[in-house]
Amino acid sequence: MKLDGQHLRALSAILRNGSFDAAAAELGVTQSAISQRLRALEENVGVKLVNREKPCTGTEAGRRIAAHADHMQAMEQALAVDLGTKVDTQQGRIRIAVNADSLATWFLDALAEVPEYLYGLHVDDQDFSDELLRRGEVAAAVTSNAAALAGCDVHDLGHLVYIAVATPDFMDRYFSDGVDPSSIERAPMLRFNEKDDIQFQWLDRHFSGKIRPPFHLVPSAEGYASATRFGLGWGLNPMPLVQDALKRGELVEIRPNARLKVPLYWQVSRLHKSLLAPLTRRVCQTSIQSLP
Repeated sequence: MKLDGQHLRALSAILRNGSFDAAAAELGVTQSAISQRLRALEENVGVKLVNREKPCTGTEAGRRIAAHADHMQAMEQALAVDLGTKVDTQQGRIRIAVNADSLATWFLDALAEVPEYLYGLHVDDQDFSDELLRRGEVAAAVTSNAAALAGCDVHDLGHLVYIAVATPDFMDRYFSDGVDPSSIERAPMLRFNEKDDIQFQWLDRHFSGKIRPPFHLVPSAEGYASATRFGLGWGLNPMPLVQDALKRGELVEIRPNARLKVPLYWQVSRLHKSLLAPLTRRVCQTSIQSLP
């Protein structure tokens, strides 16, 4: 199956911008041209690629083909740089899956050292981010999965250390008689989202029984740390986000010597191995400096 470059760029622009109008503006063509290109691409591949809604979203096939288009454009750009020439094309985005806590603590440092490309970051839990790589929707992923996916290389990044903390006032309110199964089962907890079970892993490791406290959902790494500092609940935070608050006494460990180390790995598709080589080196170097 041969895919037309203009058709691919139209699909990618629609999903990137969320509408046919915005895609047309980005590519400098009419909305009618965008519609015609998408229709021709869908007829070529034989499946629906875009859900026509507000905003427009991609079907599973649409997301995979758009990711392929972005990565091919990025490869063209990289080749042009190597050859000292220019290509008449929109620069593609390198799509990467990364967990929110890595994004908030160390991963952006690595990206900033490789500014030659545009990046499309997809935030997902480290236990699920490799699924986007498996489906071909991203070229690389920060994941907790140590087993290399088919067609991928895996690099050990180290561990992100998590610490269970709360404010002194929260400790007095809920744990005045100590932290035990009875008290922690009643104390409000913080979770990132419904996929986030790191708190449950920590509870299962340190307390008998299946303790599942009431919880708030705070889907932001920085917001989660702030919610902890405001006393909304106790939470398992990455050490870099709360170490200053711990030093100032604004937060305290709810259980000493009970830190949780989450292993992280960089999985990268071999199809894009050469393109991502500079970023892979920088990700590995940054992790050595940032992750134990």
